[in-house]
Amino acid sequence: MSRTDFSLLGSIRACLPVRKTLRPKHHKFARCGPGTLAETPRLKSVLLFCALALLAGCTVGPNYKRPNTDVPTSFRTLAPVDAAGASAQSLGDQKWWEVFQDEQLQKLIRTALQQNYDLRIAAMHVVEAQAQVDLARANQLPNVNATGTGNGLRNPATGPIPSYTFNYGKITANAAWDTDFWGKYRRASEAARAQLLASDWAKQEVTATLVSNVAAGYFQLRELDMEMDISQRALASRKESVDLTQTLADHGINTILDVRQAEQLVYTAETEITDLTRRIGQQEDYLSILLGSNPGSIARGKELTDQPHAPTVPAGLPSALLERRPDIRQAEETLIAANAQIGVARAAYYPDISLTAAGGFLSNALGSLFSGGAGLYAFTGTITQPIFEGGALKANVHLTEAQRQEAVLDYQQAIQGAFRDVSDALIAYQQYQQFRTQQELLARAAQDAAQLSGKRYEAGTTNYLEVLTNDTNYLSAELGLAQAHLNELLSLVQIYKALGGGWQQ
Repeated sequence: MSRTDFSLLGSIRACLPVRKTLRPKHHKFARCGPGTLAETPRLKSVLLFCALALLAGCTVGPNYKRPNTDVPTSFRTLAPVDAAGASAQSLGDQKWWEVFQDEQLQKLIRTALQQNYDLRIAAMHVVEAQAQVDLARANQLPNVNATGTGNGLRNPATGPIPSYTFNYGKITANAAWDTDFWGKYRRASEAARAQLLASDWAKQEVTATLVSNVAAGYFQLRELDMEMDISQRALASRKESVDLTQTLADHGINTILDVRQAEQLVYTAETEITDLTRRIGQQEDYLSILLGSNPGSIARGKELTDQPHAPTVPAGLPSALLERRPDIRQAEETLIAANAQIGVARAAYYPDISLTAAGGFLSNALGSLFSGGAGLYAFTGTITQPIFEGGALKANVHLTEAQRQEAVLDYQQAIQGAFRDVSDALIAYQQYQQFRTQQELLARAAQDAAQLSGKRYEAGTTNYLEVLTNDTNYLSAELGLAQAHLNELLSLVQIYKALGGGWQQ
């Protein structure tokens, strides 16, 4: 025990008249059997003063204070932020059905929030944490139990000893209470409540992650549908091109090489369709599992290009992220719990004060069991002071302090990671918008080139190699445009998740 601990113990000795309480002048303090306690006004005063002193005990250990964090004034982006973007408004404050407006997607998200197993497991973790709080609180309250005993004895006459009968009944109530003068159980309850809140925030994090995963998975499915539509249109066009090439070859205008090149385009489109069919089926299975269902088909809503989203999104103030992000709130509650555990460890240095009491009735006749002379009671107070623990108490305090410092670093790291998530998502959304715009121009130019080369080929002014090249370029540009639309929507989902949105119901 440190000098500080000894000085604290000495400073409160006046509050603990234990010797007077445990060792009164009258030895009739605890009496079992019929009779009354020789109570005195002085003894009553001592007991009352002791009870008040115990109830007004202190709580050792540090009180929680939020650590200092380096919070930027605005989020980093690669484009100028207008006044609306710098305001307190944030996309993370909006409900998920306000951000994702596809009705079919909304149905999928609602189903997932009801049936997803990860979310249901997280909810059970909250229930478990609530039970831990109840257990911690129970340690602060007295334990009370009642016991009833009845005995009957009859012996017949044996020689000079006459027969006799002896009956008696006994009813007692016992109570035991650890006074928690130093706040060990109060700190443990504080830690349990913080862990409960941490579990609840962990559940909200699972909810936000589930919403973003369903939205992202749905957009990926619609992008695959878009690729399938592009590939099927390309296959139909290429089959027509094969027929045309074969006709020209039959009339001696083209060679068999042109036919084989046209057939290559058909086979390429067919292999793409086969692979897309596989990917679509697996994506539907992935979404089905998120919905808490067996693998199956997924209903579709709006096309990928029709999904509504604003060109710019308000990020809000970085400081608000500390209150909105579930993972940050979870890390802080874990820190609060670790801080409270220091108090539990330090309380072990000081005396453990416990009180026990018993009262009841004892009589040899049922009719007189509750009469005046049948009362019995007892009262005991105990103080246990650790003297030598081999350094275990000190090591436990050092352990809890190190765990608290680790929790501080986890909390600060979570905040820093959150700022990076938002910055990366904002940058991605801005750049993917520009990329999608350029990809639209590329696809339009590739389409014109493919149409012109087809007309030139039909007119006999160019060979089929030019058609092959431009048709391949056009297909790649269309597929790239579909991917660009997907990336833009996925970055929007990332912004919403990074800003702490998705868990609000």
